[in-house]
Amino acid sequence: MYKDRFINFLKFEKRYSSHTITAYNLELDNLLQFIEKDGIPFEQVDYKFLRYYFSTMREQGKEASSVNRAISSIKSYYKFLVREELIPKNPSSLLKALKTPKKLPVVVEQEKMLKLLEQMDAEAEDFEDRRDFIVLELLFGTGIRLAELLKIKENDIDFYNKKILILGKRSKERFVPIHMTLLEELNKYLQEKKATSFQNNSAELIVTKEGKPAYPKMIYSIVKKYLSRITSQQKRSPHVLRHSFATTLLDNGADLNAIKELLGHAGLSATQVYTHNSAERLKSIYKQAHPKA
Repeated sequence: MYKDRFINFLKFEKRYSSHTITAYNLELDNLLQFIEKDGIPFEQVDYKFLRYYFSTMREQGKEASSVNRAISSIKSYYKFLVREELIPKNPSSLLKALKTPKKLPVVVEQEKMLKLLEQMDAEAEDFEDRRDFIVLELLFGTGIRLAELLKIKENDIDFYNKKILILGKRSKERFVPIHMTLLEELNKYLQEKKATSFQNNSAELIVTKEGKPAYPKMIYSIVKKYLSRITSQQKRSPHVLRHSFATTLLDNGADLNAIKELLGHAGLSATQVYTHNSAERLKSIYKQAHPKA
C-alpha cells in the first residue's frame, strides 16, 4: 500500500542511491507478500504481526543483520505513511533491532599493499595495466567508495592544489587530498589515456579498454585479481581498500575527525569502528611478539 509513493519519496526527496532504493523495494515487497499470504488487510497489521513476520525471517535462517535491514526499511516506510497521514498510527514504532556480534572491518596490511602497488607500477606495460594500477592507488590512497571512484571525471582532479573533487552519497561533495606520487601517476595515466585515442572517449577518469565509462563489476574484478596476489582472505573488494585506508591512517596517528571527513562519513560513529579494528590488531601483534603474552 502506497509503496510507489514511498519509493518516489526516497528517490526524489531523500535522493538515495539506486542500490539503496532497490533494497528498500525488495524488503517492502517481501512484507506485502507476507501480509497478502496471511490473508489480513494491510490496515490490520499491528506490532504483534510485525514481530511475527520478523521472527519468521529468523526461523528461515536469515542473519540478524539481514533482519535488521528489513526492520530499518519497514520502520522508515511506516514513518512515512504516518507523516503523510495515510495511516493513523505506526505499528512499527516499538520494533527494536536485533543484537548482532561486532564485525571488525576486513583490511589488507599496509606493507603488503605498498609492495603490491610498487610491483604493479613496475609491471605496467599498456593502458589497461596503468588503469588497474590507478584504480588500486586511488582506492587505497584516498579511501573513496566504489561509486565515488566511478563518478570521478578528468577535470575533477586539481593538480595545482593536489586534491580531487569527490561526489559522495546523496550528491554531497568533498575534496580529498592526494599525495605527490599519486598525482604524478595520475598525470602519466591521463597522458596514456589521451594517446590511446579511443573511439568512445569518455570524460570519466576510469574507463574500459574501449574508452567507455567503467562499471562496478569491472572494478570488483580488478581489485580481486590483484589482491589475490597478496592475501587469501575471502573478502577482496573495493571496500576492503577503503577500510585499509582508514586503518592505516589511524595506525599512523591520524585524528579520528580528520579520517571521518576524508571518508565522507555523516557522523563520527561510523568512523569509530576503525578504533576497535586498530586496537584488535595491536593486541594480535602484542600476543605474537611479546615473550610473556
